[in-house]
Amino acid sequence: MSQPVLAINRASLGFGQRSLWQNLDLSVKPGEFVAVLGPNGSGKTSLLKTLLGLNQLDEGSILIHGQPPRRGNNQIGYVPQQKSFDKDLPIRGRDLIHFGLDGHHFGFASHNKSDLQRVGKVIDEVEATQYVDRPIGLMSGGEQQRLRIAQALLGKPSLLLCDEPLLSLDLKYQQMVSALIDDYRKQYGMAVMFVTHDINPILNMVDQVLYLVAGKWAIGKPEEVLTTERLSQLYGAPVDVLRVHDRIVVVSSNNADELNGHHV
Repeated sequence: MSQPVLAINRASLGFGQRSLWQNLDLSVKPGEFVAVLGPNGSGKTSLLKTLLGLNQLDEGSILIHGQPPRRGNNQIGYVPQQKSFDKDLPIRGRDLIHFGLDGHHFGFASHNKSDLQRVGKVIDEVEATQYVDRPIGLMSGGEQQRLRIAQALLGKPSLLLCDEPLLSLDLKYQQMVSALIDDYRKQYGMAVMFVTHDINPILNMVDQVLYLVAGKWAIGKPEEVLTTERLSQLYGAPVDVLRVHDRIVVVSSNNADELNGHHV
């Protein structure tokens, strides 16, 4: 059996008097795709930041390839939440992608022919060739996001952390980016932690779902976690899981509104 890329044991995290999640257990093997779901404020982004070494656990442990999380770990690729760059930022999209090779080092790096070929390949894969040499601050949000994904994949990480990576992308590019991430994880055995409010674009790729709600959590296959009974237990209130035209939607059974704008 493969050793886990990521092992979380009895982990708890909170800020002040507020607990995000408690006694979390999760094991992720090479090549596994884990969707991280839950309403706003449930601790999804905080989990990724903990894996990046930016937050410290209150209790428990996290091991990545047998080592505690640390900043600048080049075995981890990271796609952060969408934020626009300053319009006057004087770097090209190509320069941003290059950081995927050397962004964890100080100073300037030189790139050999192999590096340049890798950069060119990933630019083609995210269909960014036509705009990659423009200043990044002048690109659309969707264009910027595709470059962030290219940057994260460039180093062929063993663990890819994605925080709402499909935001700002239209349906075509949501499908393209999801398929690209899936191809990389199959080809290189890359484990994926994919935070999203909508599991539908990636549903056929997902091995496990981690669902976080109000300090509680559930882990399992999509068909085990995304049920009316299981989510009602987590929310502590009646919840309906609806399947409409091959899409999954979570709604409160007391009304037809989606929970906190959340749908899966």
